[in-house]
Amino acid sequence: MTITDHVIKDIIKKPLNSDDYRIEIINLINSEFLRFSIGFFKEIFAAKLENKDISVDWYKKTFLNSDLSAQEIAINAGLNKKTIHNMFNSSKKEIVLDVANEHYTTLHESIKNLVDTQHDIELTLTIKFNKVSVDLNISESLIVINTLAVKRSELRGGLWSTAGKRVEKPLMETICRLYNVPAENYDSSKIKRNASAKNSIQREVDFYLIKGDNSYKCEVKLMGKGNPESADAAIARDSKIFIADKLSDTNKMQLDRKQIKWVELRSHQGFRKFSNILKELNIPYTELPSDDLDKRLKPIFKKIFRHRSNNS
Repeated sequence: MTITDHVIKDIIKKPLNSDDYRIEIINLINSEFLRFSIGFFKEIFAAKLENKDISVDWYKKTFLNSDLSAQEIAINAGLNKKTIHNMFNSSKKEIVLDVANEHYTTLHESIKNLVDTQHDIELTLTIKFNKVSVDLNISESLIVINTLAVKRSELRGGLWSTAGKRVEKPLMETICRLYNVPAENYDSSKIKRNASAKNSIQREVDFYLIKGDNSYKCEVKLMGKGNPESADAAIARDSKIFIADKLSDTNKMQLDRKQIKWVELRSHQGFRKFSNILKELNIPYTELPSDDLDKRLKPIFKKIFRHRSNNS
């Protein structure tokens, strides 16, 4: 499950134009899900065809096979690997395999009981490939449908989370480059040392604006409006600047009380209000022309993503 540089660029363009970026993630989820579904149906077809004369649970034999990865086994059993880890504090393959088999047995029994009591419902899922078809009965069909539902949920959670992490820093660097902020006045690679840890650990933190000896931490959240707790992240992490897709009035009051400078990308003028922050912090910049933004983004993206590729 990856997000390409092309997708990241498209996501960045949306809030810079005061548009909703979410359609880019939704399109990606749909694309990944449909790709998985077609592949899964092909596997179902092959497994059902191969085991048509065997009186064993063909689905369990093929799709909860220990030769598969832990993630595949969990999904095929109708579970999310992350859920298993949260339940058992581990997602080792042997644990996933045990939990998946137990859950699948329970799910299969629940479906059987449902089918036994719902005599007026009939469902047959037919998969046809190269003019050969296989039929899944109602129990088998419901197991397959459940697996697809779990996979879509996994994709949805994973891609939304990944998108946020992948977009935040290049978004900030893009804005800084649009305003011709000198390279020495911003940084996305600062290292914070965790002094309280037994073995002092270094970890990469968020984007910074820099003026002399002062570093101003920037928190970026491409969140929606209407979540009063959303700005808490900026407050809790001692951020000085908060960049958001949308902010509620409650968010704005929270940030103002804490004297955290903020920009709401989807508001009137959107990211262009970032120049006010640069001015207040006395960070050098040039005013942004009102010409074609997309045209100005092309050379900036070329520099940013070439640099990121060279360091990946």
